[in-house]
Amino acid sequence: MGEFVREILTKAIKKVTLELIYEVVDERTKSILELVNEIKRRQEEDFRYLNNKIDTQIGQLRQEMAQLEQRLDAQIGQLRQEMGQLRQEIGQLRQEMGQLRQEIMQITQKVDSQISQLNQRIDTVIQLIVDLKR
Repeated sequence: MGEFVREILTKAIKKVTLELIYEVVDERTKSILELVNEIKRRQEEDFRYLNNKIDTQIGQLRQEMAQLEQRLDAQIGQLRQEMGQLRQEIGQLRQEMGQLRQEIMQITQKVDSQISQLNQRIDTVIQLIVDLKR
């Protein structure tokens, strides 16, 4: 009977030991799972915070881009107006240059005419001088 009791005690001790080990493993597993879940929760909070921050910054960048586009559009419009004014001024200058060319041509014609008249007078004077010498 001693060996029988011994086997029963050994089995009972093994069973109790295994149950204690399982309890410890279960408790440790629960605490690890709680830590993992806490880490997941924190990660999700961090991701939400970062996503909100990114969304905010993207919104600000879009506003800044829209403002820059408006400024560029305004400056482009202003440059186009200035170019139109310069084109008008260039057109006016071309007209003035044309008028000046005409005036120069008229003056040149007058000068040529006067030179021709002077040449005729000189020829006449020379002819008179030659006639007088004879």
